[in-house]
Amino acid sequence: MTLPPRLRKFALTAHITTTVGWLGAVVAFLALAVVGLTSQDAQTVRGAYLVMEPTAWIVLVPLAFASFLTGIVQSLGTTWGLFRHYWVLFKLLITVFATLVLLIYMETLNSMAGVAADPSVDLGGVRSASPGLHAALALLLLLVATVLAVYKPRGMTCYGRRKQQEERRNKGSG
Repeated sequence: MTLPPRLRKFALTAHITTTVGWLGAVVAFLALAVVGLTSQDAQTVRGAYLVMEPTAWIVLVPLAFASFLTGIVQSLGTTWGLFRHYWVLFKLLITVFATLVLLIYMETLNSMAGVAADPSVDLGGVRSASPGLHAALALLLLLVATVLAVYKPRGMTCYGRRKQQEERRNKGSG
């Protein structure tokens, strides 16, 4: 089923907006991680780690899900389809993987915020490269997904080729 043009453009706008928002939020999260790792001020370090968890829950997680859902709508509502082209399938896998890692990592962020909130814990026990590493890898994955969306490399899946042949047969007999 192909969406009508206005609805298709709305879905595309929603998908681009949520995905770019997710990308921007990851960059901001990476900045927090760098501040937490490099600042010499104890309050700044603790504050960075304390704000990471709510930022992830309030911004990153909703944008990840919104990007996933709008991507599904976008792919199912256009001729690209969800499983017809490798680039769409790879974007789906990247989004699912990044979202799952984020959800699993939320427990770690919760623990890190708890440590940062305890003034008796030495600053060395608060600092961790983990959030920066996760954010940098998430940024890389989201940039790969963006490149796939822009360049749309050729290559249809077996399912896509079969569907294309069915469509050609139906047009020829109709």
